[in-house]
Amino acid sequence: MSKILIVEDESDISELIALHLTREGHEPICVGNGLQALPAAVEHTPELIVLDLMLPGMDGVQIFKRLRADTRTATIPVIILTAKAQVTDKIAGLELGADDYLTKPFSPRELYLRISAILRRVKKVTHVSEVQRGRFMLDRKHMKLFLDGVPLDLTTTEFKLLTTLMENDTTVHTRADLLREVWGYNSDVATRTLDTHIKRLREKLGAACDHIVTIRGTGFQFQTELIEAVPA
Repeated sequence: MSKILIVEDESDISELIALHLTREGHEPICVGNGLQALPAAVEHTPELIVLDLMLPGMDGVQIFKRLRADTRTATIPVIILTAKAQVTDKIAGLELGADDYLTKPFSPRELYLRISAILRRVKKVTHVSEVQRGRFMLDRKHMKLFLDGVPLDLTTTEFKLLTTLMENDTTVHTRADLLREVWGYNSDVATRTLDTHIKRLREKLGAACDHIVTIRGTGFQFQTELIEAVPA
């Protein structure tokens, strides 16, 4: 059973999501005002947050930024659920660092499957304690990245993405492989999602960003010792 925080002001939608989650054995926690989101996340420490963007009190974008800025909530996965269905809105949500984005009207079953996929990869990340590659050390238990001994804050998806790359640092990972392993997608359906997370991950690595190498026409590779990448 996982605690899921639902931040949604439309009671019928909130109750529908809660009903499906309860049937699947999860514990839903519902709040209907944006100002209640961060206090509820701190109090209940949910395993995942479903966040509407258009909320009274405080909009979802501001809530998301506050969640990520607070060390108590920074690593909680977030699925954005909104009526904003334009491609630019979806890209903006993913570029913020959201773990997934679903537009209204939506299928409760699809939402549940996306929630399940995220919860599975979060739990998978915590099984083995450490991964060491040169200057990098991933602490799976506490979901922390250390670069030259200095901790860097990553979102759950960024952590899973870097872990996937680092665990197989002799392998060139195709886009389809990464989308399947990190996001649970069965086909190459959301390459912009991968691109935006790679971009944000590189930004957080700063001068060490070159260890994540783009292999033109194929995908990405983590190189512990930097070498010139040859396109496959």
